[in-house]
Amino acid sequence: MLRTARSIAHEVGLDAVTPGAGAALRLLAAAGNARGVVEIGTGTGVSGVWLLRGMRADGVLTTIDVEVEHQRIARRIFAEAGFVAGRTRIITGRARDVLPRLADGAYDLVFVDAEATGFTACVDAALRLLRPGGVLVLNGALAGGRIGDPAARDAETVTVRETVKAIRESEHWIPALLPVGHGLLAAVRC
Repeated sequence: MLRTARSIAHEVGLDAVTPGAGAALRLLAAAGNARGVVEIGTGTGVSGVWLLRGMRADGVLTTIDVEVEHQRIARRIFAEAGFVAGRTRIITGRARDVLPRLADGAYDLVFVDAEATGFTACVDAALRLLRPGGVLVLNGALAGGRIGDPAARDAETVTVRETVKAIRESEHWIPALLPVGHGLLAAVRC
């Protein structure tokens, strides 16, 4: 089923999380005994399945994406993976429009798998959404291998660098860069 979701993601031009990154997401959800998780970027459901597998049996994944077709595929993948419809809340829309409507301090994990240019707004929202001890995870924290290249000045790389620096220097986060997949920046909310 994950193989199917990954194949469909490739067909529609999406880059699904790698198995290593998925395992890390599952671990983080399980370690935090996650009951409420927000995912920004549903894709075809690959990361959502990994998150659901790590969450408590009564946990609910709230997943946000602008692409209705991707969400339709993800809904099918979640069902095929054995998750009842009540375990997922699939919201169509832009994160910047949806996140303000979610409850403060109600979530255990926020996973951001979206364009890096939106990282700052997602980090700000996660600080509000997460309970103390909750975890923020940003996918793509290695910026395609460009993060360590000072000559790389494209908007995505600069945004990732600035976001990593801001989280590292913030009193609100305890961060670690996990070198799996495209790089996961995980940060615990203080």
